[in-house]
Amino acid sequence: MQTKLIKNSKTPALIQRAFYSTLLAASLLGLSAPAALADTDKPQYRLVQLQADATRDVTNNQMEAVLFTELNSNSPTSLAQDVTRTLNEAMRQAAKYPQVKVSTGAQSTYPIYDDKNKLKGWRARAQIELKSTDFKATSDLIAALQDKMQVQSINFSVSDDERKRVENELMVEASQAFQQRARLLQQSWQANGYELVSLDLNAMNNERPPIMYAMKARDAAASMESQNVQGGNSQLRVNASGSVQLR
Repeated sequence: MQTKLIKNSKTPALIQRAFYSTLLAASLLGLSAPAALADTDKPQYRLVQLQADATRDVTNNQMEAVLFTELNSNSPTSLAQDVTRTLNEAMRQAAKYPQVKVSTGAQSTYPIYDDKNKLKGWRARAQIELKSTDFKATSDLIAALQDKMQVQSINFSVSDDERKRVENELMVEASQAFQQRARLLQQSWQANGYELVSLDLNAMNNERPPIMYAMKARDAAASMESQNVQGGNSQLRVNASGSVQLR
């Protein structure tokens, strides 16, 4: 069998044309890449950094208290039993005040040594934590517990639900204040408008520090029974910071 080779006179021209087309496309691509990078690196003119705040004084509607018991014993076993008995009694008392949320706090037991570094006994400390928006019920419960426990601290704050509600409103106010400042700059610089580039919203607060107590149980109980609890205020603040570009 004889095989014939058929030559096409147009084949070299087609190959040459395809080669030059590919070369031209590569050249154009190489030229466009630096141009794209140049656009990315182009300086951002008329870019302005801004800040605005929205604040509000909010009544502290939540009361938190930490009470503790501290006992000594020569036996760690009997000491643990005494602490457990005290905490259980506190929980039974707290059950009479359903408006108050009660939880057990930190507990610790450690040895006591004399001047000659000889073990002479054991000491245990246990805490319970109270939290409520009912100040009267919380104060009454504290007074009822102080025949066996002492007050470590009392703190007043804004409850989580109230804080979220106020912060949501302050975010809107801070955003509006930010926009107002942007419009003032737009007018001052005689710009046609502005575009928001970035914006951060951060919530902050300034609450009262906790009131620390160091009274004996009997003295503290007498004091708490006649105490008129006032929670005071906390200042909630939302800060809006970001940048705009004037057109």
